[in-house]
Amino acid sequence: MRHLYSRLIYFCLLFSTCEVIYAQPAYDLTKLKMEKQGRGLVAIRENDSTVNLSWRFLSSDPANLSFNVYRNGEKINDTPVRNATFFKDTHAPEKKLNYELRIINSTRQKNNQIVAWYVLEKNAPHGYLNIPLNIPSDGITPSGQNYSYHANDASVGDVDGDGEYEVILKWDPSNAHDNAHDGYTGNVYIDCYKLNGKQLWRIDLGKNIRAGAHYTQFMVFDLDGDNKAELVMKTGDGTIDGTSRVIGDPEADYRNDKGRILSGPEYLTVFEGKTGKALQTIDYIPARGNPESWGDAKGNRSDRFLAAVAYLYGEYPSVVMCRGYYTRTVLAAFDWRNGELTNRWVFDSDTPGNEAYAGQGNHNLRVGDVDGDGRDEIIYGSCAIDDNGTGLYSTGMGHGDAMHLTAFDPSSKKLQVWDCHENKRDGSSFRDAATGEVIFQVKSNTDVGRALAADIDPNVRGVEMWSLASVGIRNMKGEVVNPSIQGISVNMACWWDGDLSRELLNGTQISKYNPVTGVADRIFNCDDCVRNNGTKSTPVLAADIVGDWREEVILRTKDNRNLRIYISPHETRYRFHTFMQDPVYRINVATQNVAYNQPTQTGLYFGSDLEKIFHDNVIETSSDKITLQTAMPYDSYRWSNGKTTPAITIRKEELQSVNPTKMELEVTYRGCLLKDTVTINFLNQ
Repeated sequence: MRHLYSRLIYFCLLFSTCEVIYAQPAYDLTKLKMEKQGRGLVAIRENDSTVNLSWRFLSSDPANLSFNVYRNGEKINDTPVRNATFFKDTHAPEKKLNYELRIINSTRQKNNQIVAWYVLEKNAPHGYLNIPLNIPSDGITPSGQNYSYHANDASVGDVDGDGEYEVILKWDPSNAHDNAHDGYTGNVYIDCYKLNGKQLWRIDLGKNIRAGAHYTQFMVFDLDGDNKAELVMKTGDGTIDGTSRVIGDPEADYRNDKGRILSGPEYLTVFEGKTGKALQTIDYIPARGNPESWGDAKGNRSDRFLAAVAYLYGEYPSVVMCRGYYTRTVLAAFDWRNGELTNRWVFDSDTPGNEAYAGQGNHNLRVGDVDGDGRDEIIYGSCAIDDNGTGLYSTGMGHGDAMHLTAFDPSSKKLQVWDCHENKRDGSSFRDAATGEVIFQVKSNTDVGRALAADIDPNVRGVEMWSLASVGIRNMKGEVVNPSIQGISVNMACWWDGDLSRELLNGTQISKYNPVTGVADRIFNCDDCVRNNGTKSTPVLAADIVGDWREEVILRTKDNRNLRIYISPHETRYRFHTFMQDPVYRINVATQNVAYNQPTQTGLYFGSDLEKIFHDNVIETSSDKITLQTAMPYDSYRWSNGKTTPAITIRKEELQSVNPTKMELEVTYRGCLLKDTVTINFLNQ
């Protein structure tokens, strides 16, 4: 137990420090248009006798909501399920099972009402949901090269409004190319699958869209507030929508003899999520123009695309299509309302006054309300673009491959950025997301190609961060907490095993950091599956797709015939609202497929420090009063003396000779109830 001796002035200073107002996400959630979530109930067989059930806890749920679980009409839980939305059925027979989820203690719905159900087939696989895939046919390029297809990146969206997600999957040909390389590629296909395996549609982007990580960035999101997701992406002449309708000229072929596409029209299309039907097609902004104006004549710089979704005015989401980051940088924001796509603004680094923003973009981007105005900004590598399409700041540190935006400090809701840089000078930097002010930096004379931020060590306060040149793992102050990252991946991350720390995801493996040994131990692997995107070693998608607050990992099998959605088999004692109801996290999921895939991050602190409600659990003071304050902000407070404020003042004369005295505090954080105690000893009685 932690122990502290202090005078009153210390606590006064502590209290005043905690009250400093920072720019932080300030979304008005009563106005923000977000998709309607269902329960997301899944039943996954773990072994011959055990089935794991997992479902969502929603922000609209009352705090006292509990659940009963029924199998084939019989209740199988001894006590109401309240502290988690996860249940192990350890006596599950090997046959077809019908599970029902019923609610109790609800002020909005009748007790024992069925709110979700799930049919588990007798032959269901162990550990995952399986989605059989429809592999596109092999092909031959104009130069005579044979190619085949593999399942690549995916996104999720509720395309039919039933409250559950569908998977939107991109198929890449085996001859997909980086922009730096010449060569023909096969067509890119986009499929939509329901979680039960039913394919809803396929879009063929056609020969005038080149295949590769930097070309097709597809945004899946409910853009108009009808609780049905749309799909937005760049198209060309010959694109065939999900209803077999051709966009533009079906005979046009703008590929040159090196397989590049440097001429011809470019389009931006909104597709209906349920059918894949093209709803509207406009000229693509930002336009290609003369490729040389972007820095070279072969499209290596002009054809570097990014995309995002952002709440640019605090209500409806907009889609942002981006072009260029090595030199010229252009972002164009669009709104989809009443069946019409309109351009909100365009930011161009060639515009006088914007010169500092050229060459600052990464192979990915992040989105969040970093300045506390309730509207999203776009963190575009080493610079930031404000919600109104003007430059917010540029650090001048240039291009990089990885970047993370979240609340690193538990005591503050302020968002910060951990970024790595390619210029063999700036190394890795940690900065204020709102101002660009550098908090600390680890310079390097190498191209730092990987960086990661995740709260993996419960003994270190806040979110940890490291890169290939950070000289170890660092805390939010820049202090080295582990001088070596050997045996610790620098790639993706996920919440998997049920505690509050985050796990590391690399390829088909999940590992758990061990603070004692300083290395990560493998806790999951799929030998039947393969990683995506070569050395980037990413999953198809990792996100909170179904079930409780933890994240699922989607992988493709080696033969590309199936997607597997792996769901955590670990029990947890925490019940949080689904991450998908956090705007920053939800947009992270939408942008995960963009170029160099990055892991999800939340728009608020989430980690092991949530349970450390007080800085110290034993306090001794020579003063006659003391102010108690939590170590971080929570959503609600209930002290054992009945107070419901974040801070309370305890006076010695009120204790009626009970000294030392113990104060208990219950707090909630994103729906989860947490408890802690503090013992106060007034000296010199």
